[in-house]
Amino acid sequence: MKKALVVGHTGQDGIYLSTLLQGKNYEVTGISRERISENNYGITKLDVLREEQVSDAVKKIQPDEIYFLAAVHQSSSDKQMDDGTLFRKSLDLNLIALVNFLETVRKFAPGCKLFYAASSHVFGSPSVSPQDESTPFQPECIYGVTKTAGVRTCHFYREHHSIFASVGIFYNHESPLRESKYVSKKIVETAAAIKKGLKTELVLGDLESQIDWGYAPDYMRAVYAMMQLPEAGNFVISSGAIHTIKDFVVEVFLQLNLDWTKFVKVDPTLITKKQKKNLFGSSYKIKNATGWFPSVDFKGLTKILVDEEMKKHG
Repeated sequence: MKKALVVGHTGQDGIYLSTLLQGKNYEVTGISRERISENNYGITKLDVLREEQVSDAVKKIQPDEIYFLAAVHQSSSDKQMDDGTLFRKSLDLNLIALVNFLETVRKFAPGCKLFYAASSHVFGSPSVSPQDESTPFQPECIYGVTKTAGVRTCHFYREHHSIFASVGIFYNHESPLRESKYVSKKIVETAAAIKKGLKTELVLGDLESQIDWGYAPDYMRAVYAMMQLPEAGNFVISSGAIHTIKDFVVEVFLQLNLDWTKFVKVDPTLITKKQKKNLFGSSYKIKNATGWFPSVDFKGLTKILVDEEMKKHG
């Protein structure tokens, strides 16, 4: 039986990935910021910012694969913290904790494979579209800057220490587990509430932003597939299609047999961060290397989200 550590196991991606791995007969141990899931190794707590605790856990568990999904990411609707605080928190989790795992692998588990979850934000607002693994990094936000540092760090350990450290450059991916602070979930939750007569309007900051939207479980299949390759590398994981927020709204309201124009209002003051432009990914490399392909298209994604949300309303 293979063993896997999933860092960030309580988030959307961590839940889907853990389920996928367990379905493949893995023993999965989950790790969050300062906690570890129940295990058979006598480990009661684990702070990912303390290398000695990370090393102790890895030496005891001896995982075959480590999936580093944890991240600090501030959405437009979050209470905004000052840049210095956000930089420090982001560097701690998006980079320093990653280094702790890479150093542990280098010292004590050189045969262990590691995956790092990066983001399309490493590209900033690129002038070329679609982006692929050769597109220059030009991050414009703290999340993008710190994730870029993580990608470069994985490359360093691949080149200098022959560590298997693969990177997935994720574009937006949604599921019923998505937090309410994200625009996709806000749209679906509010539209369902309107359908049930619990709300009367949906207020959004912008309808024209274009987003490369995919389905989270599909992306976790891509992660698993790249970790089974003989060599590590960077891989863009995207849907292969781009849609505006308006497209998303129209499709969701259509699923509910509602006229979106009667309920949707735009308030630009809701936008607190610079909006990314031209973020549209090409997944040719991972498709060619593994045969992976998304199983859910844009319409299918909105149907899944709407159906699951309506179940909450009975």
